[in-house]
Amino acid sequence: MAKSDLIIGLDIGTTKICAVVGQTTDDGVDIVGIGASPSTGLRKGVVVNIEETVKSVQKALEEAELMAGCEIRTVYVGIAGSHIKGFNSHGVIAVKDGEVTQKDVDRALDAASAVAIPLDREVIHTLPQEYIVDDQRGIVHPLGMAGVRLEVKVHIVTGAVTSAQNIVRSCHRSGLDVSDIVLESLASAKAVLTEEERELGVALVDLGGGTTDIAIFASDTIKHTGVLALGGQNLTNDIAYGLSTPMASAERIKVRHGCAMVDLVPQGEVIEVSTAGGREPRRLSRRMLAEICQPRMEEVLDLVDQELARSGCKHLIGAGVVLTGGSSLIDGCQELAEQIFRLPTRIGYPRNVGGLRDVVNSPKFATAVGLLCYGAEKEVGDRKFRIRDDGGNIFDRVLSRMKKWFVDIT
Repeated sequence: MAKSDLIIGLDIGTTKICAVVGQTTDDGVDIVGIGASPSTGLRKGVVVNIEETVKSVQKALEEAELMAGCEIRTVYVGIAGSHIKGFNSHGVIAVKDGEVTQKDVDRALDAASAVAIPLDREVIHTLPQEYIVDDQRGIVHPLGMAGVRLEVKVHIVTGAVTSAQNIVRSCHRSGLDVSDIVLESLASAKAVLTEEERELGVALVDLGGGTTDIAIFASDTIKHTGVLALGGQNLTNDIAYGLSTPMASAERIKVRHGCAMVDLVPQGEVIEVSTAGGREPRRLSRRMLAEICQPRMEEVLDLVDQELARSGCKHLIGAGVVLTGGSSLIDGCQELAEQIFRLPTRIGYPRNVGGLRDVVNSPKFATAVGLLCYGAEKEVGDRKFRIRDDGGNIFDRVLSRMKKWFVDIT
């Protein structure tokens, strides 16, 4: 296998770490390998123990390398956590020669990105929403258009520098280079959303183990991003305390028997629950389990609904809501979400990939497959992603941009 043909997506999550290896083809990307391992070094999407994270990453990589028959050296890695913040911005420039060139587009994006952010935060993405040439709105590709004024509206995603540094350092200590670091909700969107949904307007809700990631699309552009510090792990904790069972047993019970709506559980159905200290397992009603699950799932989905309303974009969601992530597999999750959001809702599975697609055909692999799709769209090169380590501030960066503009003019 040619090394340049391989792309690797690495999902460093709160409950699992997953590496997916893909090979670029004329038709897209074929899955050729996958590896997964439990994650013990993260809490709510943020690295809290680098040593444990490195061990988990290495184990997942070994499995993926064995299946794909290759050596992994470069990855596209995801980032999440409550430290992630997104906001909209815009920039305006004058078009020099009456025709929009790539330099004009770059200058407009630089102008839109020249916003004051705290020194402990770093811009992760600058995502164009639309270009405006003179008074013509809704332009996606402005290159070659005639005009004297170019305006761009963008969505900027920022994160804590230290959190991003710890993810990158975990990869480096695992012997990996990081090609790019990607917001996990954007990656998941690439894996599970259709073009029609992105055009009509859709909300992606990635129900992960430690966080719930939200991304709203309309007119095929990103409108809003958000992260909630709640996820499937909170539900596991509730089950462990409610049924007096160890955490590992609570996780198994959640996956096998969990249900987000009491009304969907038949009367008389029972489950076996392990107890601590080597005591005999108990038999309990599955409806009792559902009575523990439903309030927590309602809380998470209510907070998502509040985030959708707060974004000011809920009226744009014509195609409804797409749930993905491991926690979306709980029985009744889709039905409960439709009641709370009052919008059409479906469960999102990875799509648009070939090869071993059956191996990754689960919402819990949506982020890893999405990172693969993101990498396939990026130009392959030697450029590496770097987190700011210097003491530079926004004024230094603005000054350097202004100097570059003067050079371009002269």
